[in-house]
Amino acid sequence: MRNRPLGCAAALTATVLLAGCGTNGDGDGDRATTELTVLAAASLTDVFTEAGPLFEEEHEGVTVRFSFAGSQELAAQIHQGVPADALVTADTATLDAVRAETGDHGAPTVVARNALVIVTPPGNPAGVTGLAGLGREGLRLVLAAPEVPAGRYGEEILDRAGVTVTPVSQEPNVRAVLGKVRLAEADAGLVYATDAASAGDEVDTVPIPAAQNVVAEYPAAVLNSTGHPDEAAAFVSWLGTGPARDLLAEAGFVTP
Repeated sequence: MRNRPLGCAAALTATVLLAGCGTNGDGDGDRATTELTVLAAASLTDVFTEAGPLFEEEHEGVTVRFSFAGSQELAAQIHQGVPADALVTADTATLDAVRAETGDHGAPTVVARNALVIVTPPGNPAGVTGLAGLGREGLRLVLAAPEVPAGRYGEEILDRAGVTVTPVSQEPNVRAVLGKVRLAEADAGLVYATDAASAGDEVDTVPIPAAQNVVAEYPAAVLNSTGHPDEAAAFVSWLGTGPARDLLAEAGFVTP
């Protein structure tokens, strides 16, 4: 009989602990967490990795998980039914191609703009000074594949300049192009200005004049497949706020 009060106390303690472990109650300590999956263009990797925690600080109970790839890969994933809540591409054409999967939540919002530059290994060993040099015989040029936004932009730029090139490889996303140049597996590549900035002194940058360049737009949209439309819409809207715009500008993007 002496052990009975102790047993009761233990049972009471267990009951209190179990009550505090709930996930859907009304108290602050048992609030459920919503996880958003955002598919984003590879060129947004660095800035969105920084932006995620900041968004979470401002939106209690919401976490963001990013999946980065070339925009065309993201579109393919959506067509295949990969579950996700929001999409941010590096061009409007790719997002327009999946509008059937984004059409129920309003028009896409352009959250950033970008431009292309030429990158070379440090010291620019091949002596590339502009677009004309990319057509030089023997130059190891690497580009994004034509189905990738950066690849299409690159083709447009080279066509405008009247430069014919023979790339040694065409990569599935712009980060792969940057990686080849960083490893000196190529003499030059075309990447976004923000990618070049992210590489720091691991690459040299040769600017492309504005008259020959293109402006890349990054639209964001909520996907119809989302199970969290309000939270996904909040993330897309947040990308247009001061804190997000500051991060994008620091990374070299131009904000609307």
